[in-house]
Amino acid sequence: ASRALTEADAVLLGGAAVDPALLARARQAGIRVVTTYGMSETGGGCVYNGRPLDGVELSIQNPDAEGAGRILISGPVLAEGYLQPADRAPDDAGGGFLKSSGKRVLATSDRGRLRSDGRLEVLGRLDDVIITGGVKVEPRTVEEALTGLDTVAEACAVGLPDTQWGSVVVAAVVLEPAAGQETPGNRGGPDGEALREAVRTRLDGAHAPKRIVVLDALPLRPSGKVDRRAVARLLAAAAEPVEPSELLRPGP
Repeated sequence: ASRALTEADAVLLGGAAVDPALLARARQAGIRVVTTYGMSETGGGCVYNGRPLDGVELSIQNPDAEGAGRILISGPVLAEGYLQPADRAPDDAGGGFLKSSGKRVLATSDRGRLRSDGRLEVLGRLDDVIITGGVKVEPRTVEEALTGLDTVAEACAVGLPDTQWGSVVVAAVVLEPAAGQETPGNRGGPDGEALREAVRTRLDGAHAPKRIVVLDALPLRPSGKVDRRAVARLLAAAAEPVEPSELLRPGP
């Protein structure tokens, strides 16, 4: 499959924030990947490899100390509006069309920042952000730290309710095939505490998952994106009174 993809002029990759580890592996395999960002309201992709098309303007609404906030898009790519808007399901993240500085703008449901070179970095959906003890945690940051480990192929970080912290960070991971192999004296796969410590060396303590569940595969939505709500339900079901550092595995 990788060889076939190398024969393409380019492979467009979008639909969600792109995992840098996946992007690096694809490019190392000789696949010419172009990341794309857009949505139905923009007629599809309007940002490629972080650069907007001519006439498209990007800005960040209410950026935090790290420059991250809601992504705003303006320009000729914007749709005129929604057909039968009264029947449209409400956006959990509060996105939609608005007027800003006298021009029409799409307030997306996504969080991102503009890097020093002007490229857009998409961080994920606004409603995916986890607030734990007053600290905003980008799930993507935790996921990148986990997939940066040799033993982890995929990761999904979500927040679960917690009486002390409001929410706590938990994660589901899929191991690389070799990492899950059983050997004498080893049930297979890395130790949960080792995974948590590995994350802690890359991030501050608020980002370190309090619980990690190893799955055979992450649940997906029909679009092929990871179903974060399904992951949260799985992790909530696995949240039994055990040590936070314990690695939980699904039952037989």
